[in-house]
Amino acid sequence: MGEPLLLVDGLGHRYDGPVLDGITFTLRRGGVTVLLGPSGCGKTTLLRLIAGLEPVQSGRVLIDGAPPRPGFGTAMVFQDARLLPWRTVADNLAVVMPAVPRRRRPARIAALLEQVGLSGAADAWPEQLSGGMQQRLALARVLATDAPLILMDEPFASLDALAREEMQEVTLRLAGTQSGRAILFVTHSIEEALVMADDILLLSPRPGRVRHVVTPALGPRGAGRRHAPAFAQTANDLRDALTDPIAPIPPAP
Repeated sequence: MGEPLLLVDGLGHRYDGPVLDGITFTLRRGGVTVLLGPSGCGKTTLLRLIAGLEPVQSGRVLIDGAPPRPGFGTAMVFQDARLLPWRTVADNLAVVMPAVPRRRRPARIAALLEQVGLSGAADAWPEQLSGGMQQRLALARVLATDAPLILMDEPFASLDALAREEMQEVTLRLAGTQSGRAILFVTHSIEEALVMADDILLLSPRPGRVRHVVTPALGPRGAGRRHAPAFAQTANDLRDALTDPIAPIPPAP
């Protein structure tokens, strides 16, 4: 199967006290791994360490075999879209593709906007877009970087239910067509984790440790999983595990 795109091995981190302890997992190209755990368990800190935004204190993080560096190999989507309000939709994309020759940018921008369902919006301003459309543009900005590892920190938490489900499908559709990339996704939503993930890393309260790795046996990633007979029971098992630190996770049906 080759080397994993992301290797996290025995990762620990502390501020005033321990935040992460012994985090170990791998992520291969084409995969979607979801981090699920209580508030304060270190999920965002883990993303920041993988992105190279904070130095690794103990353990290892390797992306394509190399230690993380800011802006190399990873791109992040946040809960807020973090667009440039003084630039149009097209210019928000152009600014993150300086390596693309200027004459080729219009075609590249058009292709990206089509991928995320924003065709025809190139000349719009961010304030003219709905919350869901702004997150589509944020996702297009990440795709424009060609980074193989996409880090998503509760990117749909502020959206209404329908927009959230739409963005889940957009993200999974892109994950299915861009096999050279992988996604590490943070959420507090059990249902979102079950829809999105190949693997769910269930983290303990601080200091965050990987308590369980759950591989949902619910069919292909996507909204169709909600109709799987085992969906409700699997969600209940995860909910019990989150609220009871010693609760076991039953094996996948």
